Amino acid sequence: MTRGASSAFENAGRIFHPDLILPLLRRFGPLLALLLMSGALAVLSPHFLTFDNVLNVFRQSAINALLALGQLLVIITAGIDLSVGSILGLCCVAVAMLLKAGVPTLAAVVATFALGTALGMTNGLLFTKLRLPHPFIPTLGMMNVARGLALVLSGGFPISELPEEFRFWGAGALGGIPMPVIIVLVVYAVFHLFLTRTTLGRDLYAIGGNKQAVLLAGIPVDRRLILVYAVSGGLAALGAIILAGRMNSGFPLAGVGAELDAIAAVIIGGASFFGGVGTVWGTLVGALIMGVLRNGLNLLDVSAYWQTTVIGIVIVVAVWVDVLRQRAVERRRVLRA
Repeated sequence: MTRGASSAFENAGRIFHPDLILPLLRRFGPLLALLLMSGALAVLSPHFLTFDNVLNVFRQSAINALLALGQLLVIITAGIDLSVGSILGLCCVAVAMLLKAGVPTLAAVVATFALGTALGMTNGLLFTKLRLPHPFIPTLGMMNVARGLALVLSGGFPISELPEEFRFWGAGALGGIPMPVIIVLVVYAVFHLFLTRTTLGRDLYAIGGNKQAVLLAGIPVDRRLILVYAVSGGLAALGAIILAGRMNSGFPLAGVGAELDAIAAVIIGGASFFGGVGTVWGTLVGALIMGVLRNGLNLLDVSAYWQTTVIGIVIVVAVWVDVLRQRAVERRRVLRA
């Protein structure tokens, strides 16, 4: 082999070294997947890239995007929140009941947001104060409690015909842009700054990366975790307010299975179940991937049963890829030691 060829191989090895490729894939892989999926659907369906359908994808992705953002904060700390779908359903019923009882729109919205935040805070308190081994346990319990309360309070029936001014939150628009899309972009921008520019945000990554080291550093881990679960519940409540406004009703079964879509969006967006990794904008791309996938399957007239199967496969693949990424990280760590 000539010296020039040898040098070329060495340069290629440096360019495609795992230490360079894996971070790039984690950062830009979801966006590439979204573009490829959108391109394929544009070829398969002439309606996919129409202006109305693109707006519809954004509008339909808004609820999952909010749930996924809360789930991101939890997953960054190496936790999980299985209750967000049920909190969404309960808050849908709660805001509808308040409005039907004559409570002013703003007061009903604030009270519903407070309810979701309180339920999330309860998850955090149960997890930290009872010293449970994993948040799976309290959030699974809250999932059933919240869903049961939604059914009890509503009698199992939707609460419809809500005030017109309330519908603006879910069905209104500003400058032709759906209100849910505006809300999501503003909330995501705020949380991007929170995670990247504040000490508290950096603490969350540290907790997910090495909880024991953070404890030794004197950082109040329990308070951080309680805050994270409270925010997750609050974002679920915000999603409920938007959904109730869009549907003009409080549906007690709203959000069934939504926690899985939210988790999938976070993992597809580059976060890791093992904690310490994840970005706000990656999660938004993950939520859009889920929205594009559902929208595309509908346009292609795929049966609802098969849609559920496909979404399940996507979730399994996302988790599998996350495990492979973590194994690659561990191998590199061992080799460096």
